[in-house]
Amino acid sequence: MTDWSPRTKAVHAGVRRSQYGEVSEAIYLTQGFVYDTAEQAEARFIETGDDEYIYARYGNPTVRMFEDRIAALEGTEDAFATASGMAAVNGALCSMLKAGDHVVSARALFGSCLYILEDILPRYGVDVTFVDGTDLDAWRDAVRDDTRAVFLETVANPTLEVIDLKAVAEIAHAKDALVIVDNVFATPVFGHAVRDGADVVVYSATKHIDGQGRCLGGVICGTKDFIRKVAEPYLKHTGGALSPFNAWVMLKGLETVHLRCGAQAQTALKIATALEGHEKLANVAYPHLPSHPQFGAAKRQMEQGGTVIALDIKGGKAEAFRFLNALQIVTISNNLGDSKSLVTHPTTTTHQRLSDAQRASLGITDGLVRLSIGLEDTDDLLADIKAALDMI
Repeated sequence: MTDWSPRTKAVHAGVRRSQYGEVSEAIYLTQGFVYDTAEQAEARFIETGDDEYIYARYGNPTVRMFEDRIAALEGTEDAFATASGMAAVNGALCSMLKAGDHVVSARALFGSCLYILEDILPRYGVDVTFVDGTDLDAWRDAVRDDTRAVFLETVANPTLEVIDLKAVAEIAHAKDALVIVDNVFATPVFGHAVRDGADVVVYSATKHIDGQGRCLGGVICGTKDFIRKVAEPYLKHTGGALSPFNAWVMLKGLETVHLRCGAQAQTALKIATALEGHEKLANVAYPHLPSHPQFGAAKRQMEQGGTVIALDIKGGKAEAFRFLNALQIVTISNNLGDSKSLVTHPTTTTHQRLSDAQRASLGITDGLVRLSIGLEDTDDLLADIKAALDMI
């Protein structure tokens, strides 16, 4: 399997067939498992084998197939699937940290990620320093001898700021700190976080992996020691397990993730290019536009620019709302990475809990809208967006 391409791994890796030899992976909808003898039960609680199970909160054959497949695709030794992307972020961080530890994080984060780092971790005595993720000197100044981990989004939500992962990883590893990244916007198709120095990679599988608006899910990818000795004990006792049905949906999603994300990214680039310089827009941000401030890093780190565009509409909130309400094909929602094109106004939704000053420091203006490109016809989408812009 190591010789297979990522696209082949996304279809075949991790399959465990039952005695019936099914083609599509089986869904094992059970919360518990039986033992032939009391001695077998005792032995399994002492040490569980590779294909042995105790309780669905600890592991399940369908979930294990998804974990094996995403680990193979990501290039890590192992993975642990969680109930949501935020359960994965929380599990990756909280499982390894204790009072007195120090974490350095990029300032530009999804609102819920920021809540964990800004509110939850400090409650339990973890010291967190926030930096401008694009400023390598800021990372150098912030990482200390007692820094346990650094955390960042490889492409920031919603401004699409791109961080030079390889450079940050070198800074962190010089102090023996783990590099934990949320790689959702880069996707497991275009972003190669492990190659670029990440130790732990987190995904909201709700996004591109399912990518069809059906299920919540998340996953933590890393070394076998981190996954099974650090993350798993924390997650199995705190209850963040992925359901077998959702795991099956994610397995089916992985079979088409390359085709879907490739088509979405092609459309996103065409639309971003066509909208640059539009009279109603203060800015168009897309990682693979030459005008993007971190274009060089984006080209090095991502084979394509992803599925999301950030538009800064002149006139602020009022004009942004007129734009959203005028769209006919693109749907207003707070999700992304879906087969349907979706649009979000971060200031009033995903990042509304931040203060005006915090949003300003992150570049989240009242006119910023996050446009997640789906699988619709490119010309139809562009016509819809331009017609909505004409209405403001």
